[in-house]
Amino acid sequence: QVTLVDSGGGLVQPGGSLRLSCAASGSILGFNYMGWYRQAPEKERELVASFTGGSSRNYADSVKGRFTISRDNAKNTLYLQMNSLKPEDTAVYYCNAKTITIINTMDYWGKGTLVTVSS
Repeated sequence: QVTLVDSGGGLVQPGGSLRLSCAASGSILGFNYMGWYRQAPEKERELVASFTGGSSRNYADSVKGRFTISRDNAKNTLYLQMNSLKPEDTAVYYCNAKTITIINTMDYWGKGTLVTVSS
């Protein structure tokens, strides 16, 4: 069983930056998929950015050019660098990792880290 621990959230002014981290309790090399999701108050959880197959990156249109997803396999950690933050980026951000096989899918979530963008 793998545990994911999200961290790095906080209060930042519009235009500022934050870097989120997701530390896994074991190796992340076995995950087919890793990503960051967010959920704003009274809204559904949405995909922000993801790695598929270890190297293919995907971003939500709303964050393209501002956010960058990266990973450090040696540290078993996933990152989300967030620049030019906007008030609408305010949400709880969750790390997700999946191991997908033809038999089943193992789905892991962090507990979330709150990002508040406000002046």
